This record gives sequence, structure tokens and C-alpha cells, in this order.
Amino acid sequence: MKVTVVMPAYNAARTLAACVADIPKEYVDEVILVDDASQDATVELAEKLGLVVFAHRENRGYGGNQKTCYRQALARGADIVIMVHPDHQYDPKVIPQLIGPIAEGRCDAVFGSRMLDGKAREGGMPWWKYLGNIVLTRIENFFFGLNLSEYHSGLRAYSRRYLEAVPFEENSDKFVFDSEIIAQGALAGMRFAEIPIPTRYFPEASQIGFLPSVRYGISILWLCFRFTLHRWGVWPSRKFAKKTA
Repeated sequence: MKVTVVMPAYNAARTLAACVADIPKEYVDEVILVDDASQDATVELAEKLGLVVFAHRENRGYGGNQKTCYRQALARGADIVIMVHPDHQYDPKVIPQLIGPIAEGRCDAVFGSRMLDGKAREGGMPWWKYLGNIVLTRIENFFFGLNLSEYHSGLRAYSRRYLEAVPFEENSDKFVFDSEIIAQGALAGMRFAEIPIPTRYFPEASQIGFLPSVRYGISILWLCFRFTLHRWGVWPSRKFAKKTA
């Protein structure tokens, strides 16, 4: 199976080399970096590191970047696609644990969870993010019919089957994309697994401030509302419609 790492990048020049160095190369066939109109030397550094690089001329947002990541990975023949943030907040050394359950046919997606081992606060997660994560995850589990410990991690793996089954191109270009693609997978009958991952907060890592996090929380509630109305047949949405060939 071809394993591809995708990196949605924006101004990641300070952390990219360290992040790439931690990728276990014996488990990965290709690394794709999609640059979202960075203002630093992310593209130049990625090319020097030997990555496959795609660059947006204009900033399309975190969700818009992921769309390009998955589209290009599928086009290049990936069987398992692993998203790794190039800011090095998540440890790519756990990639073998992300690959295993999918390669063995036990699930269609594996998420790295900062909440699974109960040590998220020890890694520096702010208390308000910790509480918000718990509350939003419980709400999402209720509406999506799942039992995940976290929906908001940026380290995750999808099978080709998963990405071909869900209409991820219909999703938001913003951070809520991460939850939308899970909701789509729930409707499509995808199987999920989680592994514990360490939490790392440091100055160079990209972080969302308090007010943007509040807006993010509201977008999650709106997603749950639209998901429910679609499932009930009250207000159908192309975002949740069955994908056609």
C-alpha cells in the first residue's frame, strides 16, 4: 500500500525541517506539502528537503489547503493518507501506529488524540482549550453517533476508501473542515480508531486564539444542527449527500 504524508503549510519555515526529520521514512512512500501562500521561505525549504510541493497563489484557508492535499494524494496513487501539521505540534513518529489499523483492514480512519491518555494539560494545552475540547467532543459524539475522545487533532490518517467515499470538496475552507469530514464519514458508515498522542505547545507552533476559538465552537454547533436536519430529511445538504462517481 502506498502511504503518503500530506502537510497543509502556512509560514512553516521555522519548524518544517525538524518535523520532516521526525517522519519515519521506512513507513512513508511520499511527502506532499501544500503551501497556502506563505510569506516566508516554506516553499523553498520544502523543495530543498525533497518534498513534493504544491503552492496556492492565494490563501485558501486550512480547509481549502486540506482539499488540495487529499486531491493530490489520491491523484498520485495514495492508499493511506496521513495529515501531519508542519508546525511540529504533533509528533510524526507515531505514524506507524496510525497506519497499522488501516493497513490491517480494521478501520478506515485513525485519529491521534491528545485527550485519550488524560495528559493533554501536561503538554501545555490551555485550560480553556481543554474544557472546550471536552464539551465540543461530547456534543459531536451525540449528534454524529460516535464515541471519539477528540475531533480536533491535526494528526490523522484516512484510507483511500474513506476519501473517495466522502464529498470533502463540499466542506468549509476553515478549521471546521476537520469535524465536517468526520461527520461525512459517520454518515458513510466509515470505521474509526484512535491512538494517544502527546500534546506539545510551544511558541513556534500555530495556535488559535480565544476569540477565533469561540467562533470555531459556534461553527461546530452549526455543523451539528445542519447534520441533524439533513439526516432527518428536513434540510438536505450537498455536504452530506452520498457521493456520486
